[in-house]
Amino acid sequence: MPSLKELRGRITGVKSTRKITGAMKMVAASKLRRAQIEAEAARPYAATMRRMMSEVATASQGMDPSTLPPLLAGTGRDDVHLLVVLTSDRGLAGGFNANIVRLARRKIGALKAEGKTVRLLPVGRKGGEVLKRYYPDLVVDVLHNDAGAQEGAYSLAQKLAKQVVALVNSGEVDACSLLRNRFVNAMTQLPEALGLVPLPVAKNDNAEKSADAASYEFEPDEATLLTQLLPRNLEVQFYSAILESAAGEHGARMTAMDNASRNASKAIERLSLKYNRTRQANITNELIEIISGAEAV
Repeated sequence: MPSLKELRGRITGVKSTRKITGAMKMVAASKLRRAQIEAEAARPYAATMRRMMSEVATASQGMDPSTLPPLLAGTGRDDVHLLVVLTSDRGLAGGFNANIVRLARRKIGALKAEGKTVRLLPVGRKGGEVLKRYYPDLVVDVLHNDAGAQEGAYSLAQKLAKQVVALVNSGEVDACSLLRNRFVNAMTQLPEALGLVPLPVAKNDNAEKSADAASYEFEPDEATLLTQLLPRNLEVQFYSAILESAAGEHGARMTAMDNASRNASKAIERLSLKYNRTRQANITNELIEIISGAEAV
């Protein structure tokens, strides 16, 4: 049985931990609101851009793939797949990073089972460390996800887009997908995979909508417009994903720290009860010794 001194030390230690987790919860909650506003503000533009480019991909289905930009139709092969895995630089966020890494490992297993070659571009130290440990030969580069503000997020998105464009245009990779957490609310972040290269074909409910979506006139010419739009689309998709990930990270950390604080409070209650029982037992033993000694005299 632990002594009273040991129990007092453990209670003090758990109380200190509760103070830390409570402070981290408050910091995450204060950052969550702004991150959520930024993520929700970026969604409509990213969704519209993605839909428009998907319709362009639909309109180009009848054209010769060799005449289309690789970012639109791919390289013409389907051998090498690049997975951009978006996690965070910091932990203590529950299963936020683990869920994305788990999704990445499933995706890697499925692609390898089809005979594909996989390349990894982790964004975020936590995901990068795990993926480098499991797949050291597949990792192309590891980028830090230290985008604390909108400016930092867009700079990171531009850097990511440049790397992907360079890899696709050089023919080193044939397809690219983004694995990220989609922010739903503070308690829910959904891991999902988005296809970026080649652009996914727009799905329409009927033939009339499909015909409308395929009707495009380009001004200036197709090649000039797509050369500008396709890299910009990548930047926008990465930017939106980084903002979604940041909001999800703060929400996951707030929830994890709230659970940790609750568990610390329960642990303090259990330790305090044990401390009081031990103290009462010691007092009873001392009284018994005193009474026994008095009777002996």
